[in-house]
Amino acid sequence: MTTLKDLTTPFQPNWCPGCGNMTIWAAFKNAVVQQGWDNYNTTFVADIGCNGHIVNFTKLTSLEGLHGRPLPVATGIKMANPELNVFAFTGDGGCFGEGGNHFIHACRRNHDFTIIIHNNALYALTTGQTSPTTSHGYKSKSTPMGNPDQPFYPINLAIAAGATFVARAYSGDIQKLTELIIQANDHPGLAVIDILQPCVTFHKECTHTYYQQNTYDLEEDYDVTNKEAAYAKSLEWGPEQIPLGIFYQVEQPTYESQLAYLGEKPVVHNPPQRRDIQDLFAKYT
Repeated sequence: MTTLKDLTTPFQPNWCPGCGNMTIWAAFKNAVVQQGWDNYNTTFVADIGCNGHIVNFTKLTSLEGLHGRPLPVATGIKMANPELNVFAFTGDGGCFGEGGNHFIHACRRNHDFTIIIHNNALYALTTGQTSPTTSHGYKSKSTPMGNPDQPFYPINLAIAAGATFVARAYSGDIQKLTELIIQANDHPGLAVIDILQPCVTFHKECTHTYYQQNTYDLEEDYDVTNKEAAYAKSLEWGPEQIPLGIFYQVEQPTYESQLAYLGEKPVVHNPPQRRDIQDLFAKYT
């Protein structure tokens, strides 16, 4: 049985005090303990950036990939061993900037893993430049006259691209985020969790107070299978109208379930085959 002690590393978090990464980290560890995930049945990949430090503070099989590229790595892991619980942690900058193409294709293929987006609406590790989710007009060190770009909204992008589980959470609500991570992993297919995660050092608008005052939970009778309604709901954004919860969830064949070579057993269970290639080398001598 996995315990919090089992997940403890010798390193202390170096995130800024109050950073939303702290509570995302706590929620993920809670989910690991509650579900009994461990180094044999679970792995996660992280992005470069503040979110990527989670690999240093969580004693669980993991890999920190290139900036914006955790999704291809997670895809390869799941295709090699579909029996694993696979999570990809990524920031809004890496996911929708350098990695935007990876996100779209992971969604449309319906790979069976979970994408956890640390969305603080800027590039935090490089001290506050605008990212693809930064609001129009926001003034930063890279846009002192105001951001001229219109932002991506991860929820409607995920729904449009084909993800079969799409949700949003506020990082400060550890209990609900824990439950959502578990639900996302249980879902057979590509699951996306967009986490509103304040950067307390560089973003002075999207704060904990702002999200606490301007978010609400989707109604209990909300129909998560209605794609058109989910897309319309995903466009809500502004004072007192930022919805949280599962926007869209349907079951469709996963990418891995359609691969013939995975029909009998995972690739990792196939023993390596040795071949004599001396005849091949002889052709070039």
